[in-house]
Amino acid sequence: MNLFRDAFGKENARRFAAIFLTLGILTVTQRSWAQSPSLATVADGPISNQVGDVEAEPFNLSSDFRIEKVRVDGGADLLTIFGRLRNTGNSLDYRYAETPLVSILIDTLGDNNPENDEIRYIWVLTYTNATFGQKATAFVPFLYMRTTNKKAAGTGPPPPVFDMRPADRGPWKAIFRTIFKKLILNQLGVAARSSILQYQQNTADYRRAAIARALAVLALYQSHKSIQGERLLSEPELKDMQARLWLTDKSLGWHMQSENLNWVFDKELAKTRDIRNQNWELLRQYSEAQGLYFDPLEMPDGSARHAIVWVDAADIKGNENKKFDSRFLNIKNPWKDSDLASWKGYSQVRWFDEANRQVAPDTPNAKQRTLIPLAVYGLEFPKIPTLLVDFRDNGNVKRREISKRILHDITSNLLSLGPFSSVTYFIGRSTYDFITGRRGMDFNQASRLRSYAQLKLLLSLDATLDKDFRDEVANRLEHATLNPLENDLDIEAKLARTQYENLIAYARRPDGLPAQLAKDRGEEMVKLVHTGKERVLYTAAHFFSFGLFTKREKATPELMAQMDIRRQLDHHERYLREVAFNSAEPEVDADVEELKRSLQFVSENGAAAKEKTTRALARIFTITDDQDMRRLCIAGLYRINNSEAKKQLLAIYSNANVTENWRSLCAHYLKLALEEGQQISTSDARAIAGIDAN
Repeated sequence: MNLFRDAFGKENARRFAAIFLTLGILTVTQRSWAQSPSLATVADGPISNQVGDVEAEPFNLSSDFRIEKVRVDGGADLLTIFGRLRNTGNSLDYRYAETPLVSILIDTLGDNNPENDEIRYIWVLTYTNATFGQKATAFVPFLYMRTTNKKAAGTGPPPPVFDMRPADRGPWKAIFRTIFKKLILNQLGVAARSSILQYQQNTADYRRAAIARALAVLALYQSHKSIQGERLLSEPELKDMQARLWLTDKSLGWHMQSENLNWVFDKELAKTRDIRNQNWELLRQYSEAQGLYFDPLEMPDGSARHAIVWVDAADIKGNENKKFDSRFLNIKNPWKDSDLASWKGYSQVRWFDEANRQVAPDTPNAKQRTLIPLAVYGLEFPKIPTLLVDFRDNGNVKRREISKRILHDITSNLLSLGPFSSVTYFIGRSTYDFITGRRGMDFNQASRLRSYAQLKLLLSLDATLDKDFRDEVANRLEHATLNPLENDLDIEAKLARTQYENLIAYARRPDGLPAQLAKDRGEEMVKLVHTGKERVLYTAAHFFSFGLFTKREKATPELMAQMDIRRQLDHHERYLREVAFNSAEPEVDADVEELKRSLQFVSENGAAAKEKTTRALARIFTITDDQDMRRLCIAGLYRINNSEAKKQLLAIYSNANVTENWRSLCAHYLKLALEEGQQISTSDARAIAGIDAN
């Protein structure tokens, strides 16, 4: 306390201490639901399931991944993707080296109907609540380094890294953050504001890195060819999870409609592959042009997200006067590096043929070469390869890591400048962002976080990496890490095993995950009982009470049945919208039986369907010639109780190109809707009354 008083003054020191105490209380409060009873800590030994009712995909010696399902009381499945971390434990004991990577909770409502399933939480099992020491150092402004590791995961379950529920809280989070920053933080003084914003940035970056790892694991599991048997996660579920995770950093990502998730997935996948392929070729060409060796690092699915650049020790002395172009490589000249000429660090001996292709040692006329690693690059950085590890200069990578972060911390956290508070800052920052983006400088912090998270996963899963080389890369990677909340690679593997056991124990406790599942369903039922305006008030009350108030409905058999129908309706609505958007002729490019089943469901249970669904039904009626589908489209428009549905039905009736039999059916349903008092605009009601008069 004396240190703070001397540095910031008596009043600011008191405020600073109060902020630390308040944040600590809030942190404990928001994590309170995730606590579980004592459970023995798991050491480095094999994972042993201490619960019943477990389903698992086949495990064989050629597989790097498998998935395990544990039933949760109340009607849910906890799925966990296991990966074989090849470089941990005894390499001969494959079960020993198997480590849980990502867990997913799917609320099934206790039945076998996939149409009412909903993905709830995603856990990255290396993502953990930080220790007190880690949190304390995360508050220190301009501290860009690792400090301590979390030695033990404790007995509580891991915090979920992502909640998949489509919620009404997206805009409120942004509003609440703005109010907190502008009205509260700016009144606390520079020291307190900088510390709190530093902590928020570190926690956000730690979560982003975990999300990047989740994305990598899901992508690897989805594409891995060695997995046999029926997958416990379907392709649509895998795509939805990846799309939602991609959208976490998008300002309006929370608002993305479910029918657009396939489009988001395809777009991001194509974008990432284009960037990766471009950087692959760019790095290969520039490396070979400088007389260096390009070596891609492949993930277990065969894709390469990273690459190493090597130099032949024999070439160093002979190229002392050779010009070196560091463009895109961003490393110093290896030909004039005296330390490299007498290199004592890690190296590899490889054999090459006359065409300079790597071959087996016993290949005729193969030449032996001693390769020294120069750098590791990420291939998914926008526009250019990003330097992640420099084997000769750790400071080179560190400077790139903190370049954009320190600029943000000075302007935003320290000086409280923003694009709307200072025209000069707005112009200067826009110019800087344009130049660095245009020239492809690897200063984009979010992209670097993703590349680092993927590289740490690669170091664990890649069986082809020499252990000494893996340790060398891992050590240098830790030196470049900025976040005090991160843990070492080997520590993370142990934490993951313990956290998996803790999560299973939490799932088996009646007051654990089943109780949380019941609370989530109570929140979901609010939409079934209350209007949109009422829900807005409840959401505002939740945020302004710091989460102390959350509106939930008590589960009853009637509400459970309504929730079941609502979820199935969401499923069928999404499918109908996707067909209407993507199809030109449903009989040819869609699953006709599936489409008819969705149309039938809406025609029977679609009273609460959304306006977008009404437009989808009208379009499907237009583009299909199938008589059954057309009849179901009209029946669905009648069943949906909103004015847009009747407007679309009236438009079909008024279309002179529609045959008389369909116009008569539309007139029949329109008159029924008017008699039943369904939602119809005044003008449309008059038009329908005119039909009746005729």
